[in-house]
Amino acid sequence: PIDQHIKGFTTMGAEVSVEGGFIHTAAKNGRLVGAPVYLDVVSVGATMNIMMAAALAEGTTTIENAAKEPHIVDLANFLNTMGARISGAGTDTVKIRGVNSLRGGTYTIIPDQIEAGTYLAAVAATGGNVLVQNVIPKHLDCITGKLQDMGVKIIPFDDAVRVISDRRLRPATAKTRPYPGFPTDMQAQVCVCMALAHGISRLTESVYETRFFGYCSELESMGAKISIEGRTAIVTGVDHLKGATVAAHDLRAGAALVIAGLAAKGTTKVQNIHFVERGYEDLIGKLTALGADIKRIEE
Repeated sequence: PIDQHIKGFTTMGAEVSVEGGFIHTAAKNGRLVGAPVYLDVVSVGATMNIMMAAALAEGTTTIENAAKEPHIVDLANFLNTMGARISGAGTDTVKIRGVNSLRGGTYTIIPDQIEAGTYLAAVAATGGNVLVQNVIPKHLDCITGKLQDMGVKIIPFDDAVRVISDRRLRPATAKTRPYPGFPTDMQAQVCVCMALAHGISRLTESVYETRFFGYCSELESMGAKISIEGRTAIVTGVDHLKGATVAAHDLRAGAALVIAGLAAKGTTKVQNIHFVERGYEDLIGKLTALGADIKRIEE
């Protein structure tokens, strides 16, 4: 849902309309006006959108109940190098003092912890010993901690993490929460690991309640045993998954299905791969370099 995005824009004086599937926004009198914005739910996208809009608004904007993910802090640092005046990023309250203009600059973004976490989950599900480089291990604690609960060995270094999965995974219980809790964007990937664990796991979604429906039925077609009870998926581990033709319905669901295909016996075809390519650079190349038998085909 994008209601929190729209709430932020309208609170700052924007006119918002939805026509023919498109969202039209315009600032009254040509410029937004700073205002206090309280997010009803913690939203990374809404926090980022409001921060960017407020950077050039007239006056001061305060975002309460803001998201605290590392990339919120990274965005604030990036905008500040361009002349913005943002403070409090990484806490519940972000204050943005609007400026008249931004300038160009050079900035290096932080590594993507969800991309890194996806490769960690792939190793956990398939077995192996892999060094994932160019990461900030502290940002991965919420992910690596859960994998360790499942019996995966995690060895952190300054800017890398070694993941070793050499035995059948243990079942686990996980509940998604805003950062620094277990991320909703890793829910589907870890569900694949749970589907292959020895025993019954419970996975509760507290951020996006409909996320299960994007991939659980596809995993079931590959032999997974998953039952949904409200916001909780009860996953009974199986000895193996079997190859099938499945369809990605969103970015993380697609990544999970790729992992499932790597771990399954037989050949898996993942359709709608454009969802996955949106969030993973050179996924095929990186997995192939690790020994995966995977290729992209046109139909």
